[in-house]
Amino acid sequence: MATVPFAPRCMKLSVLTAALQELTPREKRDADPDLAVEEWLAFAKEIGSPHIQLSAALHPSLSDVPAEAMLDPVANTLDLRETFSKRRAERVTRAMRSTGVGLSDLAYFDNMLVAEPAARRAKHDFMLRVFDAAVLLGTDAVCGFVGRNMELEMDANVEMFEAEFVPLLKEAKARGLTYRVEQCPMPGWTTLDRWHNNIAYAPGPWIALHRICERHGVGDQFRIHYDPSHAILMGQDTRSLFQYLKDSGYAFLIAGFHVKGQVVDARGVAAWGYGGQTLERGDWNVARPSPRPADQVNAWKKQTVLCEHELPGTARHDPLAYLQNRTVDWLDHQLAAREVLGLDAANTFLVVEHEYPRARIQDGARLAPILAGSLAFTRAIDEAAAAMYALQHEVLVGQGIPVQGVGREAFRS
Repeated sequence: MATVPFAPRCMKLSVLTAALQELTPREKRDADPDLAVEEWLAFAKEIGSPHIQLSAALHPSLSDVPAEAMLDPVANTLDLRETFSKRRAERVTRAMRSTGVGLSDLAYFDNMLVAEPAARRAKHDFMLRVFDAAVLLGTDAVCGFVGRNMELEMDANVEMFEAEFVPLLKEAKARGLTYRVEQCPMPGWTTLDRWHNNIAYAPGPWIALHRICERHGVGDQFRIHYDPSHAILMGQDTRSLFQYLKDSGYAFLIAGFHVKGQVVDARGVAAWGYGGQTLERGDWNVARPSPRPADQVNAWKKQTVLCEHELPGTARHDPLAYLQNRTVDWLDHQLAAREVLGLDAANTFLVVEHEYPRARIQDGARLAPILAGSLAFTRAIDEAAAAMYALQHEVLVGQGIPVQGVGREAFRS
C-alpha cells in the first residue's frame, strides 16, 4: 500500500495593530502619518509576527465617538486624513521589505449603518479610502463590521443593508477586494438596552445577508472574519457553528480568523443570563442617557458583567469550561476549522487580537514579551492542530488505519 506523506499545513500568523495604539507618540505620528506603520512593522518583527493586520480608523479629532466612551479603542495606525497616495504606499512597501513583515489585510471597525446620515456618509467615505489603500498596498481584503441603525428593528436593518451596504460591496468588487465581516454583537455601542448592534453577528444573519449580496452580484465580496470570542459570548461553540454553516451549504463564508478568547464569568451568567438585560450600569442619568462620554462607556457592562476577553495563552482553562463553551478550546477550534470548513489552511490568516484589559499596556517594551508569548502560543496550537489533522485525516486514512476515539462533536449537549 502506498503511503501518504506527513505534510501538515499551518495557517499564516498575523497581529492586529490596535494591540498597541500609541507605539508611535501622537505628536510624531500626526506630523508624519506613515511613521506609525513603519514602527509597527519593526515591532512586529521584534515580537515574531510575520504579518500585521493594519488598523485604520477615523482620526480622534474626526471621530463621532469620544475616546472616553470606548471600551476597546480603535487604532488609526494607518492615518487616512489625507488620501493614501502611491508615494505613501511605496514608503510602506519599502518598510515591509526591510523588516520582512507582510500584510494580512486592512481593518476598519465602525458602524456602517449608523442612523445619522452625515455620520454614515463620513464612515462610508472613509471606508472607500481604506479600500483604495488596500489596493495600493497589494492586499486583497478589508476587515470590518456591518453595524446597525439603532433606531430600526432587525428586518428594517436588513433592508438598510441592501440599500446602504451593498453599494460598498460593489465598490470593493470594482477594486478586486473582499470584505470580511467580524461578528461581534457590539452590545456597548449604545446606551440603549439593545444587545445585537452589528446585524452580522451569527450564521443565520450571515446567510440571510449573503443571499442579498448574491442577488446583487457581490456574493464573493461578502465573507466572515470569524472570532471565537464572540461565539462564546453568545453561548455558541465553534464546532457546532462551523457544522451549521456546512450543513447549510455556507461553510465557504469563513475566510479568516481573529484569535481572541473569552473567559465567561459563571456568576455573571447566573446573575444576568447570556444576552440578558442589565440595570443600573451607570450609562444613564435617572430617566435618560448620561451626556458624559465617560459614563457612556458603562454601556459595555452589558457584556463585561458576563465575561472578559482573553489574549490567547494568558488564561488558565479547565475541561469543564471547554465543555460548557465558557472559554475557547483553541486546539479543537483549529481542528474544527480544518475538519469542517474544508478551507485552504496554508492560505488562511490567523490574526491575534489583543483585548485582555489588564494586559493592554501602552508601553512597547512591556507589551512586547506579552505579545511575543501569545503569538508563540497561537503558532504552537496551530502547528499541533495541523499535525493532528495531517496525521489523522491523511496519513492514517491513506493506509486504512482508523482514528482512535471520538473527539468533540457538533450539537452535542
